[in-house]
Amino acid sequence: MIGTYVLSSGYYDAYYKKAQTVRTKLINEFAEAFKDVDLLVGPTAPETAFKIGANAADPLKMYLVDIMTVAANLSGVPSISIPNGTGDGGLPIGLQLMAPQRADRALLAAASATERIL
Repeated sequence: MIGTYVLSSGYYDAYYKKAQTVRTKLINEFAEAFKDVDLLVGPTAPETAFKIGANAADPLKMYLVDIMTVAANLSGVPSISIPNGTGDGGLPIGLQLMAPQRADRALLAAASATERIL
């Protein structure tokens, strides 16, 4: 329903067109970054994993845990999250690798090699 509302008369320019403009800028920023590097590496989440159900009552916190993966999703660059050890309480820490668009094979090869090293 929200999608229909946003695309309805009068709201197309206010929401959809602006969102597409921001998305295009993000795609261009990633393309520029990948002129200098083969991969981008960073955390999958801003904190270590939490126990199942620990944040079920806080939808905002649940959303913010995924914030590090949003840029790859919006820009269409392939990304993968691999295990990178454990934090407090033995819960896993994720490492995210991103590659240029259409470089999926290189990304999977790099993720495999990184996982073997870690």
